[in-house]
Amino acid sequence: MSDFIAATERGLLERHGLADFNSLWDVQLDAVDEPNIGRGGWSSVFRLELEGAGFYLKRQNNYLTRTLHRPFGEPSFSREFRNITRYQSLGIPSLQAVFFGERLIEDERRAILMTRALDSWTDLDSLLQQWPTLSAHQRLAILQACGQLARTLHAANQVHGCFYPKHIFLRSRANAYLAQLIDLEKTRPAFFGWRDRIKDLEPLLRRAPFWTEAEVRELLATYLQAATDSELVGLWWQRLAKRSSYKEAL
Repeated sequence: MSDFIAATERGLLERHGLADFNSLWDVQLDAVDEPNIGRGGWSSVFRLELEGAGFYLKRQNNYLTRTLHRPFGEPSFSREFRNITRYQSLGIPSLQAVFFGERLIEDERRAILMTRALDSWTDLDSLLQQWPTLSAHQRLAILQACGQLARTLHAANQVHGCFYPKHIFLRSRANAYLAQLIDLEKTRPAFFGWRDRIKDLEPLLRRAPFWTEAEVRELLATYLQAATDSELVGLWWQRLAKRSSYKEAL
């Protein structure tokens, strides 16, 4: 079975004897958290350091996702790897795959997904905890980066499905921020126009409840490429507020 190995990391993996499925499956590492147990199997994440570079090595066994296209299931990493590849082809900023492979060994379906660690990036969840201490310029730059990320995602006719602060990573650059996404398992094409896009954006705003209307309008202004006081931004603000009220009432 053919495995994916990023060309930029192949030499590094080969130097450490980790350029194949079995070696990555057998290498002894400490898990970063408790494994996910369910779906008839398990899935676990490990941290790997090689020559000063950080990686996350994810291994799973019989941890399957079932869809209409794959009713008998497939490793959830298979779907995530396809989405990482799709994001790359569409120019959507996201985490980068280093290795992917899967094996069927007797009755066990194993999969490995290895990605570059985002050590120089900060998740939005952490930045939100610092929000009161950030300067007005930093807040605006972060809002604009999130708006641009959402715009790029939706312009490619994709919805993330978990557009949460913990899945958005940012890095400051000059007077702005860069942003990218992780956790792409639930990504899918946008089928229902603006309704899909509202559904995708709303969880982000609900998880940042102290963002003021003015701040949300700044994000939407970048997302929609419109003025903060425009009728279009106002309409989207109303739609998002309506959906948030509905979700909070459930």
